[in-house]
Amino acid sequence: MGDKTYLFSSESVTEGHPDKICDQISDAVLDDVLRQDINGRVACETFVTVGLVLVGGEITTTGYVDLPTLVRQVIRDIGYTNPDFGFHYNTFALLNCIGKQSPDIAQGVDVGGAGDQGLMTGYASNETDELMPMPIMLAHKLTKRMADVRKSGELSYLGPDGKSQVSVEYEEGKPKRVDTVVIACQHTEEILDYVGTSITEKARQEMIDKFIRPVIPAELLDENTKFYVNQTGKFVIGGPQSDTGMTGRKIIVDTYGGIATHGGGAFSGKDPTKVDRSAAYMARYIAKNLVAAGIAEKCQIQLAYVIGRAEPVSINIFTDPLSKLPPSRIEEIVRKHFQLTPAGMMEQLNLRRPIFRKTSVYGHFGRNGDEFTWEKTDKAADLAREA
Repeated sequence: MGDKTYLFSSESVTEGHPDKICDQISDAVLDDVLRQDINGRVACETFVTVGLVLVGGEITTTGYVDLPTLVRQVIRDIGYTNPDFGFHYNTFALLNCIGKQSPDIAQGVDVGGAGDQGLMTGYASNETDELMPMPIMLAHKLTKRMADVRKSGELSYLGPDGKSQVSVEYEEGKPKRVDTVVIACQHTEEILDYVGTSITEKARQEMIDKFIRPVIPAELLDENTKFYVNQTGKFVIGGPQSDTGMTGRKIIVDTYGGIATHGGGAFSGKDPTKVDRSAAYMARYIAKNLVAAGIAEKCQIQLAYVIGRAEPVSINIFTDPLSKLPPSRIEEIVRKHFQLTPAGMMEQLNLRRPIFRKTSVYGHFGRNGDEFTWEKTDKAADLAREA
């Protein structure tokens, strides 16, 4: 991105997208275990296709999960209550393929070590109030708006599946305007034109007015901003009827929209002893507080772990050229103020709670609420004094 002006795009998906159905089921299972057993070990994966949901993985707990009831409730909450959308919460087949965690893994985790090797990334930028990249924040707000309008009944023809994508034009590294907005929203046949191959212009304009304009700030739109709405013409067949879904297949949607690096590990369905999740949350917590403290305008943190060892094997800190401190000094401050062992991260961020289903849609970062402890900037003042 050496050019002074460039475009950057990020996407989001609604809670009715097949992959997100799976993330929500996996995290609902995790929450149900943690409600009964805070020391439960969960690595839950879900697969969904036409008429079938398969839940597998490794779970060790003193509790009991009523899987059929739980899974059907999640899918009902999402909105698959109309047979017209080809998938219904009460008619699919459910396969339970859950086993126990390997004792070979447990012997390293039980003593406080990481549950696996891997690298996790945290990122923050001062370009939005949430200290997140603008493209992904706008994309998430669009898909959340699509779901809210559907659930309120404001547009009765909307279905649960959908996507958004936002391209932001940057100038000198700062967001200047929105160049392109893409939305694809599942719908019933009632808004098709007389040929039956495309939605009506009236429906297209309704989606622009109900989704895009309430979300994208007017000052970011101009006469050259392009809107693409259901660009194939229609989107009647969607959800698991049209595509398979799997837990962990939307890791860029879950994080920073592609503007930061990613270690490859997914979050949903994993209890907080798994550093794929807890260390990614801690890395975001660190990066956000460093930016909130004014130490950097943009900050990326990489933590790396090895199975059975508590301390990270490496910490990498990358900031913008205007950062007030060198990376070595920032690392000293980070080690002083943040706990980086699995046990320490779970304690500092209060992760041994049933808080994870809410994280499984519309991004794990840039969120408000008691669940999202890693979004607090309570360390910023201390970091600023250190700097």
